Amino acid sequence: MAPSQSVDPKFADHRYGVWLIGARGSVATTAIAGAAALRHTLADDTGLVTRTPGFPQHALPDVARLVFGGHEHGAGAGTTLTKRAEHLARAGVLPPDLPAAIRADLEDADANIVDGVARGHGQEHPSDGLDRLRDDIGRFARERGLRDVVVINLASTEPPTPQRPEFASLDALTAATRSGAHVLPASARYAHAAFSAGFGYVNFTPSVGAGIPALAELAARNHVPYAGSDGKTGETLLKSVLAPMFASRHLRVRSWSGTNLLGGGDGASLADPETAASKLASKGGLVSSLLGYPVDAPLHIDHVADLGEWKTAWDHISFAGFLGASMSLQFTWQGLDSALAAPLVLDLARLMVAANAHGRSGPVPELAYFFKDPIDTSVHDLATQATMVRQFAERLGSTPGRAR
Repeated sequence: MAPSQSVDPKFADHRYGVWLIGARGSVATTAIAGAAALRHTLADDTGLVTRTPGFPQHALPDVARLVFGGHEHGAGAGTTLTKRAEHLARAGVLPPDLPAAIRADLEDADANIVDGVARGHGQEHPSDGLDRLRDDIGRFARERGLRDVVVINLASTEPPTPQRPEFASLDALTAATRSGAHVLPASARYAHAAFSAGFGYVNFTPSVGAGIPALAELAARNHVPYAGSDGKTGETLLKSVLAPMFASRHLRVRSWSGTNLLGGGDGASLADPETAASKLASKGGLVSSLLGYPVDAPLHIDHVADLGEWKTAWDHISFAGFLGASMSLQFTWQGLDSALAAPLVLDLARLMVAANAHGRSGPVPELAYFFKDPIDTSVHDLATQATMVRQFAERLGSTPGRAR
């Protein structure tokens, strides 16, 4: 187990909410179960960036102070967190005896999960729907006595969202919504709800989320932070390490081809070509950006139901060395995506709570380390991003927070 860490007094006596969108999905369930395991010292903190040696622990609320709830509008609406955890234990994501050991924690979080955008509210007026989502989050904060809440989108990927005139300003969006027009996709409705309630928002998916001007305006008006997008857990994580290696050694990459095989709900969602376009867009531009020149980089995503919770990525890199010598590098990445993503969700919850406590408003590019397509920054090199997030936490730890 990791040694106990001293915590800033402003965090020690309060609890903080983590409102998860897709709250009974694999990633959300693993995050909730992992936090419970850490709270009861049933597991160590492997995988949490914010618990690496030397990271400024005092700047952040402890994982044990996090309280979970959320919206569910997908397949998870028909199950419970306990059942999902038992499924994940059978799949090898969770230790086999963990669901029984933390049943009370799972049931406590499950009591805070409510219907989201689609389920049971198909005829709801858009304005009423936004108000309901906002009120759900606010009620969670009040009833559980929480000092602050961060909303984290873990729902299935949406198709790309085209820009519309209604997105250009908050006034235009509000007018369209009041007229009865359903203009916002689900991920953006949750961002709107978070900002309207005065809470931060993290988009862990490639969906549009807070990425429209009207919502940026709302976040600025209510002085709340947001971060994203698309959590960086596997193949793209390796790309962000390997591409700078080729650049620094002055080796010319000729092509970088990739194939992703996905099981589970994420794979089923991305089997739809229109939906997969969002994921491909967030993954596709990284290599050329890091190398500084265009590279032929075809990428394919295939759903293989038999893989279950596992995913496999295979990459082939063709490159030229001294005197034009042709060479190649291939790698295969196999992992349980939920186990890779869940600790990052806990990291982001801690960091965003601290950011809000210190008065950060608008995009938080210092959290680029966690995302494939980070907002408000062009920095993609993983080592540089790691320095950014650590320095960010150090600054938070050296300055007083704001009263809330």
